[in-house]
Amino acid sequence: MYNNLGAQPGVPRPPVNPQPTPFGNAFYGAGSGLIRGGLGAYGEKILGSSSEYVQSNISRYFSDPQYYFQVNDQYVRNKLKVVLLPFLHRGHWTRITEPVGGRLSYKPPIYDINAPDLYIPFMAFGTYVVLAGLSLGLQGKFSPEVLNWLFVKGLFGWFLQVMLLKVTLLPLGSGEAPLLDIMAYAGYTFTGLCLAVLGRIVWRYSYYFLMPWTCLCMGVFLVKTMKRVLFAEVRSYDSSKHHYLLLFIALVQFPHFTWLGNISVNWLF
Repeated sequence: MYNNLGAQPGVPRPPVNPQPTPFGNAFYGAGSGLIRGGLGAYGEKILGSSSEYVQSNISRYFSDPQYYFQVNDQYVRNKLKVVLLPFLHRGHWTRITEPVGGRLSYKPPIYDINAPDLYIPFMAFGTYVVLAGLSLGLQGKFSPEVLNWLFVKGLFGWFLQVMLLKVTLLPLGSGEAPLLDIMAYAGYTFTGLCLAVLGRIVWRYSYYFLMPWTCLCMGVFLVKTMKRVLFAEVRSYDSSKHHYLLLFIALVQFPHFTWLGNISVNWLF
């Protein structure tokens, strides 16, 4: 507008393109570069430390899910023998470690019989639901709704076993065991249940000695596992408390197995 009007007397004309001073540009460039560089480095440091913290906590509590499915036929057969016949296991109960990335890591199940896996627990859980439905079908009480309740009952029983193992670690100051490890150890419960329910289908009276036997075997397996694996890195060790907790885990298996092994229309009893 001022260019079109021209110079008017008594009216100051504002500068169209003010020339920046070299000192201003220098200070501005240096300041903006310093701010961007400082904030960028600080942000990368924060994000890097937070990502490392998240990854470390995820690996601590959940581990890698693929690790628990690295199994083969030989491992499955040997693992079932250890779970169902723990008295015959002559080897050690500790897990095998190997150096990976500058630190020790546990070998996968395919190379270590004492490593936990989720393949057997998931397969045993599915077999338990199928055998329970077959048992009700032979009694003339089968229905899709009852099968759904048995599925929920099995999941709830698995959850109770996980909570039992998790809670027993807290008094010893070692509640940092990976959750998938505990889920795997708790899921082995269904291997004995499948054997007991199958025995009831084949011969009704076999259930009354198969159920106590599987309870005893599961109790021994969990005691050996908790003692040699899950209690191996406790921060505070108390021998008396240790033994009482192991005895409690073994004794709880009897009512837990009895409840899950009672296949009926009313899933609560």
